[in-house]
Amino acid sequence: MANNNKIVNQLRALVLLTKTEEQVARTRISQARTDAVRRELTQNADNAAARTIEITEALRSLGGVPDVVTPALGRLSAGLKATFEQAAPVEEALLSDLSLEHQLLDRATYVKVLAEQAEETQVRRLAEKLIGAHQATVEWLTVVLAEEALGGPAALVATPVQKVAGGVARAVNAPARFWTNRVNNAVETVKHAGEETSDRVSAVTDRAQQLTEAVRETLAAGRSASLRRAEQIARREGNKDAAKAARTAREELGDVSADELPIKNFDQLAVGDAVKAIKDLKDAHDIRVIIRYEETHKSRANVVSAAQTQLASLAKEAVGVDA
Repeated sequence: MANNNKIVNQLRALVLLTKTEEQVARTRISQARTDAVRRELTQNADNAAARTIEITEALRSLGGVPDVVTPALGRLSAGLKATFEQAAPVEEALLSDLSLEHQLLDRATYVKVLAEQAEETQVRRLAEKLIGAHQATVEWLTVVLAEEALGGPAALVATPVQKVAGGVARAVNAPARFWTNRVNNAVETVKHAGEETSDRVSAVTDRAQQLTEAVRETLAAGRSASLRRAEQIARREGNKDAAKAARTAREELGDVSADELPIKNFDQLAVGDAVKAIKDLKDAHDIRVIIRYEETHKSRANVVSAAQTQLASLAKEAVGVDA
């Protein structure tokens, strides 16, 4: 009976967590990049709802009291999760989802062992079913995170608030890195050539002023012209990092010309030929450029889906998941 009490307690926890899982999946539907991902998330949510019913039935079969409070708690938990994660970049939200799935997987595995010891065959079979479902979701989320790590865009897009949160996180860190490097350089100057310190500080100050003026100048122009101008200036001055940053910003906005795309004559290709060409891309950055460009200019669903699928294949390879 002791083992049955443990099983009952774990099943109650699984009902709560599975209800949260369902609500999270329904929240993610609005973030799906493609129709295929949207359908998959909808199916995941429906499957989680079905699992909640199965777990509840198993709970009743062991004499557990049906819990009318837990489903409401699950919805509340999911709602709070969705609210709080808006203050963090999208990758943090995905990591939180992955943590939930790992907990579900671990509890299902624990229930399986308990059920085997208690000779509760039906519960053991249910636990095995849960294990398979959560293993698949863990794998999917791992791949989505790998897509993001490879430069994305991932299967899930950031909400407007999360985009701002990610930008703020980068902005907060960037000045610290910039001034840390400046301080380190200044210290080195003092160590090796104290008499030149004054001149070096003046040079840094002048350069900072030039950068400020350049930023003010580029902001006065249009977004596209600003980025292109910044890239040209950086290349002219030999600042490869700045040029790359400007180019990356343009690519993220889909603001590249047809001759800058990694697929020759991509703009003139029919859907079938574009999909075929995309399958030959092996660099995540190139796929990202194609997706952003396609979404900005033509938005052909089949082309975007093909690019997303190719990116997912690279992500699976990166994390060691069988395609």
